[in-house]
Amino acid sequence: GSSPGCLPATEAWQSALLAGPATVLLAPRFGTAQHGRVPRVLLLLPISSYKVADFLAAADRVGAEVVVGTDRRQALEDLAPGGTLTLDFAHPERSVARVEVAHAERPFVAVVGADDETAELASIAAERLGLRHNPLDAARATRDKYEMRRRFAAADLRTPRFHVVPVEQALGGFDNGCAYPVVLKPRHLSGSRGVIRANDAPEFRAAARRIAAILASPDVRERGGPNDSILVEGFIPGVEVAFEGLLDEGHLQSLALFDKPDPLEGPTFEETLYVTPSRLNPTTQRAIARDVEAGCRALGLRDGPVHAEVRVDSGAPWLLEIAARTIGGVCSRALRFGSGISLEELVLRHALGRSTAEIARESAASGGMMLRVPRAGKLVGVLGVEQARRVPGVADVVISVALGSELIPLPEGHRYPGFVFARGERPEAVERALREAAERIELQID
Repeated sequence: GSSPGCLPATEAWQSALLAGPATVLLAPRFGTAQHGRVPRVLLLLPISSYKVADFLAAADRVGAEVVVGTDRRQALEDLAPGGTLTLDFAHPERSVARVEVAHAERPFVAVVGADDETAELASIAAERLGLRHNPLDAARATRDKYEMRRRFAAADLRTPRFHVVPVEQALGGFDNGCAYPVVLKPRHLSGSRGVIRANDAPEFRAAARRIAAILASPDVRERGGPNDSILVEGFIPGVEVAFEGLLDEGHLQSLALFDKPDPLEGPTFEETLYVTPSRLNPTTQRAIARDVEAGCRALGLRDGPVHAEVRVDSGAPWLLEIAARTIGGVCSRALRFGSGISLEELVLRHALGRSTAEIARESAASGGMMLRVPRAGKLVGVLGVEQARRVPGVADVVISVALGSELIPLPEGHRYPGFVFARGERPEAVERALREAAERIELQID
């Protein structure tokens, strides 16, 4: 509806998902064609993902029917009403049999893993069904930052010096003789969760204690993954950028390069601001694209979306991470391609075998800002949203958590309470609009 304070349908759906447990996630049937004529896509993502609504809207635009494979652990039918498949992401092999049953009833034409947690399952399921996919070995490498570092180093790519320290040894202060400053991080988490800079041995021990507590938390332990050790890396100075691309049989299509104007120097690395096109010089931008493509080869990635984090020091790119997914949160809403095509629509077009090579990002500058969590507590109110929307250049403001939600700041937390989006003629104008809008929003936390 259009009543003041109402969210658009997709936002309301997403807010409901983020607010708490739901009995069943209903994925509507898209298109009007007879069953069997509408291409059927299996979309894998956690129930808490920010991306549900945007991918479903994209499926509607491309004329595909989506079955949502999610991790809701309830006593449901294998194929829930409305097109939901309940899966266990921590044990992919257990889930593939359910996928095969659903495929036998009505075949899928593509499997899309939308988040880090689903990369391995997407690879196994697509291979079993004979669909295009990334090799399982490559998908696993994107989920282990230590293995990723090893492959980058073996390919002679610029990547931070690194080693792994068992959690117990790190808690005892054993730092393997590292040269400070260093960055400590869990090997398999994303979104800067648990990423902490240490400048000396006492800070190293303090960071190790915080990371150990994160690794011991129930939501992390149930995901599986290497929770018994901590990755320690050399700190790379310089500016940081985010690269979005799409792989097609190993060839990387560059989609966008985001500047991160806020300095990310530590002690924590909370990402807030993304602006594109990048203001780096063209030579550096081409070097970033080349290194990301080389990094994809080193990992073995061949198909689907790519999100890469890169540091640039004295004009030289240093690969930090490459993920087999799109940009996190709902930050993809900062991007438009061709005549208003979303990033999710581009990913689905590729998955359906349709060409994307001629579709380029719009010429206007754009960007997004994630709202920081200022302190831990319960969200009891949000002020200034309408004032933020009235800032010239602001395209939208999205509050992505429900009132009453518990918020935890990074590095322990992993949710952003909201997002601001802006467009303009130049990146500088977009950045100003985002900063001004964010200053007008007040999160009331009890």
